[in-house]
Amino acid sequence: MTEELKESTQAQDQGQFALMRIYLKDASFEVPGAPKVFLNPWNPEISIQLGTETNPLDEDNYEVVLSLTVSANNQGNVAFLIEIKQAGIFLVKNFPEPQKTGLLGSYCPSVLFPYAREAISDLVGKGSFPQLLLAPINFDSLLAQKQMELAKQQNASLQ
Repeated sequence: MTEELKESTQAQDQGQFALMRIYLKDASFEVPGAPKVFLNPWNPEISIQLGTETNPLDEDNYEVVLSLTVSANNQGNVAFLIEIKQAGIFLVKNFPEPQKTGLLGSYCPSVLFPYAREAISDLVGKGSFPQLLLAPINFDSLLAQKQMELAKQQNASLQ
């Protein structure tokens, strides 16, 4: 095998990762108590629910969807409710399964998070509420926690 052919074969075997597109897949903003909600002093309790989903598009392309639900309760009433699905299409080629899992389950959501955070901040501002900036999220930790829970469930089903 010639040296040039070896290099070409090695280049094909190396993992390839690329961000193909980022888009807002779905967004919802509700202010169920308007206009009365604006008359109360503002001291909200914020709750956040987070989820990720990976959808294979073909052999090497994946859609990763980061879902965030943010609700603000003020004096026992829902002040606002936001649901965002921030998505991206990622090329993930020639990676071993553990690395692919890490890319799709942790790295891709961490790429999408700043866009979702910005969309949420914009919606809150357009609703005339005080600015809301979500704190950074450690997606590596969340993926590890999810994998541990799956392992426990598998062990429990084997017993």
